[in-house]
Order: sequence, then structure tokens, then C-alpha cells
Amino acid sequence: MRLQGKVAIVTGAASGIGLACAERFAQEGAIVVGTDLNEPKDWSLVTSASPESWFSTLDVTDGDAQNAVAKQTAEKHGRIDILVTAAGVGDGGPVSMIDNAAWDRVIDINLKGTFLSIKSVLDTMMAQRSGSIITVSSVEGINGTEGGSAYNASKGGVILLTKNVSIDYGRMGIRSNAICPGFIDTPMLHGIMDSMPEFKADVIRETKVGRLGKPEEIAGAALFLASDDASFVTGQSLAVDGGYTAGHRHGIVELMGLV
Repeated sequence: MRLQGKVAIVTGAASGIGLACAERFAQEGAIVVGTDLNEPKDWSLVTSASPESWFSTLDVTDGDAQNAVAKQTAEKHGRIDILVTAAGVGDGGPVSMIDNAAWDRVIDINLKGTFLSIKSVLDTMMAQRSGSIITVSSVEGINGTEGGSAYNASKGGVILLTKNVSIDYGRMGIRSNAICPGFIDTPMLHGIMDSMPEFKADVIRETKVGRLGKPEEIAGAALFLASDDASFVTGQSLAVDGGYTAGHRHGIVELMGLV
């Protein structure tokens, strides 16, 4: 019960990483307010562990809707201790090929949506002089990926926005950290990779543990950053990627008989 008595808002909570975070936080004692553009197929693991938890349907690019949920959360539960910004979309292509509308959609949801989510909770966190903001970036915000122009730009922007928040609000007791997931077994990943089996195989080969990650493994990292165990951790971007960003394999150890 590492989050006993805490109140958390989790965006993108209908599926994937956001849902895994909501479920884990509830199991650890938090009241969880989940938001997403879509209704979750199953929210029962959250409410069974934390009956006061609830869900609201909204678009993260709608600042008024985000402010309304944050205001309702603070009025209903008296505080907001944790924010996880898991809402996001994947799209892209080389700069010469991606159309303007696709670029705008990715930047608006992934970067502007994160900005609006953070902005919606800051007044409450400043008033209580505490809070943990956990943004969900990506390994593609650390390193470029072939054909990933808009997604790379949006997730790189999330990392620097997160660092900026840690600088500006750290003296008010507010911590801000980014999680950079590797390639995680989520509906969004399948929507991209299932039509490109060679790309998927290459990603798994370059993930040093030899498999895709699980949403629950990202939720575990988020739990650490949300908890008092991370009280001296802020302004960081934590890669949870199975070693994907550790470096490249070129078959040398196989030639030496190690594997």
C-alpha cells in the first residue's frame, strides 16, 4: 500500500500503459481518476481495489475538459498527489511524406495534451506544496527512429517539458519525471507493428532481453516515481526498455561463443 491516501489522475487510462498504471496504483491504495477518449473495456480491477476511483471520458487536447476533471478531483477528494500522462498516439513518416494534418494530430495529442494535463493539476499541487508528475515519453524521444518524425519530435518534447517542470516547481515540493518505455505489448503497438513483421522481429532482436515489454512493467516504474521512495528523484527520463537504448548488437558475442 505504497500510495495509501494518495489521489492520482491517469490519462489514457482505458487501455495499455495507462490502464496498467491505474490498476497498480489502485492496488497500492490510491484513489484513481482515469481519463481517456474511449471508455475502458474493463475498469473493474481499479474500482474493486479502490471503490472511490472513477473514470471520465475526455480528449486530452481539450484544456477546459482537463481543467474540469482536475477541479472535480480536488473538490471531491481534497487533493491531487499524482499525475500520469499516458494518453498518446503513434503516427509518422519521413518529413517529406507526412502530411500536415497527421503531424498536427501527433503533436497535439502527445505534446500539447501532456502540457494541458500538467497545467490542469499545477494549481492544486502548488497549493498543497507537493505532487509527483509522471509523463510517458518513449525511447523514441531519446533516440530517433526511422520514419518516426512526428512521434520522435513529440516524445522528445515531452522529455524537455518534464525537465522544465522539475526546474520551475521543484521548490514547491513538486517532482516531475518522464518514463521512456521501449516497445511495449499494447494495442497501439499492435496497430503499428502487426503489418510490419520484419520491423517487429528487428525490434525484439534489438531489445536485449529478447521480448516486448509488458504494460505492467511500465506501471511498476511509475509506482516507484509516484511513491515516497522517489522523494529525491526529479527531472529524470527513465528508460524502461529491456535494454533497447543500451547500444547495438552486431553479432560479435555470438562469434566469440558467448551465446
